[in-house]
Amino acid sequence: MNNTLEVKDLKTHFFTRSGVVKAVDGVSFHVAEGETLGIVGESGSGKSITCLSLLRLVPPPAGRIVSGEVILNGEDLLSKSIKEMRKIRGAEISMILQDPMTSLNPVFTIGNQLSEPIMIHQGLDKKSAWEKAKEMLTRVKIPLPEIRVGEYPHQMSGGMRQRIVGAMALSCQPKLLIADEPTTALDVTIQAQFLQLLQSIQKEFRLALIVVTHDFGIVAKICDRVAVMYAGKMVETAPIREIFNNPRHPYTRALMNSLPKMDKNLKRLHSIKGQPPDLGNLPPGCSFAPRCTEALKICLEEIPPESIPAEGHSLSCWLAVQR
Repeated sequence: MNNTLEVKDLKTHFFTRSGVVKAVDGVSFHVAEGETLGIVGESGSGKSITCLSLLRLVPPPAGRIVSGEVILNGEDLLSKSIKEMRKIRGAEISMILQDPMTSLNPVFTIGNQLSEPIMIHQGLDKKSAWEKAKEMLTRVKIPLPEIRVGEYPHQMSGGMRQRIVGAMALSCQPKLLIADEPTTALDVTIQAQFLQLLQSIQKEFRLALIVVTHDFGIVAKICDRVAVMYAGKMVETAPIREIFNNPRHPYTRALMNSLPKMDKNLKRLHSIKGQPPDLGNLPPGCSFAPRCTEALKICLEEIPPESIPAEGHSLSCWLAVQR
């Protein structure tokens, strides 16, 4: 299976008055056509900045992609000019943000906002673009699309707004879709509907899909592989069954243990002690070591190398090396 996206040693830093914040620090992963990769981790672990880096949307002047490669369909996006990236965004790579109200302009109709990328990337006239906008609303199961195209974002429910943002991202049939916390603003019932819709659209278009989330329930439902991020690094990557049946990194296990268990009567949920590190002042050695209950002396002194305990399963942990 060909990889739609390959990311190699990506580093994105923020240069501030108080120092350099290493938001993404040497991340590597790949996503194949028709595959879903889940990226999980606590808030501040670098998940969203990784995704914004793929689209070259890191906020300047403080934010900079320092090094690495982002290869989409054989072309390195980091070597593209700003003008070239404008043609690629929306056409070959799209992103669904976690809050649809920040993605939609309140003073323009749904039809205007949906038709704009279609006219820009596919060169259709306004009438044809509006017809395609109605078609996309139908695909994402928005009722009465001929009426909805003339309405404004505030007239829609949260679930409908999220579907409209999804329709915008898919309108030009990109090869790669990034969904950044796509269900955070939705209630549980609408979450399930949206995830089901996302899966059906992925199968229809054969999309490579990246889902950023902190919810392992979402990961279990739609992902093929999982990458666990901590302090700007991928600490463990594995197929979905492997990560649930045999998590090897202490951070992955801690995240899994913090989930409520329906078959157990727990008085208190497990929590990870301490706080995530300051990305502008990372500790020596493994970034998770100060919070890890299994840390060795070497964990506090040296950064662990990557090891591959099983096919398709990689992690960076001294415990794996010592064993």
